[in-house]
Amino acid sequence: MYGVPDAAALRDTLWRAGTTPNGVFGAKYSITEPRHGQITALFATLDASAPWAAVFPRCQHVVMTRRDKLRLAVSWWRAIQSGEWHRPDRDAPTVVAGQSPPAPPPDLVERYDRSAVDALIREAGEREAAIHDQLARWGAVPHTIVYEDLIGRFEPTLRELLAFLDLPAPSVLPAPAFAPLADAVSETWVERHHSGR
Repeated sequence: MYGVPDAAALRDTLWRAGTTPNGVFGAKYSITEPRHGQITALFATLDASAPWAAVFPRCQHVVMTRRDKLRLAVSWWRAIQSGEWHRPDRDAPTVVAGQSPPAPPPDLVERYDRSAVDALIREAGEREAAIHDQLARWGAVPHTIVYEDLIGRFEPTLRELLAFLDLPAPSVLPAPAFAPLADAVSETWVERHHSGR
């Protein structure tokens, strides 16, 4: 990982890469195996009794969830099929590491796959359960953000998050960094799933 020789070097690399100019470190993480087990084993070389705390001391946890797991799975399957995971605004293509993905396939609406969407619903539930199990083992009480609330109440949700993190809130918060990708294709897939097609 990152071409470093050991856990201490990885910790230092992560801290440098993820720390903002005001000294706040942030990372997005999802528990997936076998990677989670491998990373935990690596961090345990620093402190076997508290491997993650050895790398992320005084850590605060924020969990994002979504009430509508079908729409979550549809969004996930759409991204897998189109190669587009996020975009700065509705009219701009995604740019990741300076690379634009290929244009979404013209037959995207026909790439709906009920069994794939069902599998992603199950996987989303399993990942969320694994996150809560891990946090319980750590004795961590996370701040939970519900996606639908973030979309509907963006500024209040961000202010609640900053208060949880004990960070000062600016008088004016920035606009969302990315536009939602849900579109007519997404709605068609949701309708097809509800109708059993």
